[in-house]
Amino acid sequence: MTNHSGTTGSPGSPDNDDTVGGERRRAGRATDLDRVPAVQERPLPEHQVTLRTPEELADALPYLLGYRPEDSIVLVALHDADGRGRFGGRARLGIPASADDWDSAAGQLAHGLVTGSERRGAKPEQMVAFLCREPAKGETGRQVMERFRPLAQKIRLACGSLDVPVVEALCISDGRFWSYCCDRGECCPPEGRPMGLPGTSVLAAAAAYAGVQVRGTLRQLRARLQPLETGAALEQEVALDTVGMELVPRVLDESTRAGVAAETLELAERMLRRFAESPVMSEALLSDLRDDELLGHDEAARLILGLQDRATRDRVAEWMEDGEAPPALRMWRALSRRCVRPYHEHAAAPLTLAGWVAWSSGDELEAREAFAMALAADPDYLFARLLHQACNEGLDPESIRRCLRAERTGRQRKIAEAPGTVDAAPGEGLLTGHHPSAAAPEGSHSAAKTPVRERRPKIPRPRTSAGTHPGPARPGTTASRATKRTADRRTPRKRPEGRTTAGPDGGCDGTERTAM
Repeated sequence: MTNHSGTTGSPGSPDNDDTVGGERRRAGRATDLDRVPAVQERPLPEHQVTLRTPEELADALPYLLGYRPEDSIVLVALHDADGRGRFGGRARLGIPASADDWDSAAGQLAHGLVTGSERRGAKPEQMVAFLCREPAKGETGRQVMERFRPLAQKIRLACGSLDVPVVEALCISDGRFWSYCCDRGECCPPEGRPMGLPGTSVLAAAAAYAGVQVRGTLRQLRARLQPLETGAALEQEVALDTVGMELVPRVLDESTRAGVAAETLELAERMLRRFAESPVMSEALLSDLRDDELLGHDEAARLILGLQDRATRDRVAEWMEDGEAPPALRMWRALSRRCVRPYHEHAAAPLTLAGWVAWSSGDELEAREAFAMALAADPDYLFARLLHQACNEGLDPESIRRCLRAERTGRQRKIAEAPGTVDAAPGEGLLTGHHPSAAAPEGSHSAAKTPVRERRPKIPRPRTSAGTHPGPARPGTTASRATKRTADRRTPRKRPEGRTTAGPDGGCDGTERTAM
């Protein structure tokens, strides 16, 4: 379940951005929570856009979320301050494939949004519900609407049981919308009403003036972080195997492990400069294709395997300031795409780094998706879990940035005073509670709990021609699940041509939810 929050007295207000329209501690940002929504209140902006009809509500949905939802149930809280209604928290959940799960989905969504709002001190007075689903082959939008009518009723009952009535429930399908709450033919005919052309409404004009962006769909966003499935994927897999066979003995040897970390940092800095010198492209797909060409297979393999060390990963997490953040984000995205299926668990590190840079830069939508994908790759990856929780609770990333700045400054001072000093001992982790200067994010609910301990860093164990591994394999690692494949690879496996451009979106099958 993906939840969103942030009051939106005006969906087109200047504080709506490319995430979710609404406020945040920093102007222009909002919060998108997973599982538990948050509502953060502030005075209404001076300029407002008033929505009066179901058509205007349907048109507002992408601007409220920052993207166009697919196969989704969306709840939007309404608050009535001084007689003027305004939007509050938002919650999204993929529509369960089985109708048997509709009761629990409706209850989970309503309870999460209401309790999250109450935790922030502002229980909603009303709700607006949206059901979004495109027709299947041979199906019409009206048939979709009728099929989900029982689900809409369950959502209304779940919200009503919490004393928060649903004042409008809309189904959006096939470019039309229907109201489940109005049966008057003059305003809500049985055949539905067509959606307005994108960008032609008053709200769209206000959003464009305020710089609000609607960024397509979640699956398009995830496609930028998913493993390659082109012919290059096999070449990358071979490079990961080959580089792993070289690095593993050195990583297992305490006397040479620090050298591997130093080489990884040097390579990462060189790649960062390469990405920084490459001009930025506005079109996402073309930008990603160009960025893929900037990384050689061997370079990507060395970075992916080297980032499994916590100390190395924490060092590169310092690249979150204005000048370093854009090329770093592009590099982490590219590395995430290089974590091809046999090495997909290794994607937790670059995905979390991509999420951290995105969050630090104010793009909370991409941050949450990256953290969720990192946890899907490795549910026990503590770095992703801590940052995901902090982002979900609406905390300001500045507290973490201050910690990283202090660490960098202290290290530079130490090197200046004693040239040649080792920067950090292997295995230390600034952001995982193992470093003496580590600090929990300000305001975190988990700050007073027993300190958590992260697993020992994964040791990348390459697959050898005999199918064995140097050193004892630890259960549960990627290495222990590696298949027995010959080193010469006389018969490469066939890979589908063409890069994947879309991934699954939402649902109660686990693709949308993440373990916390």
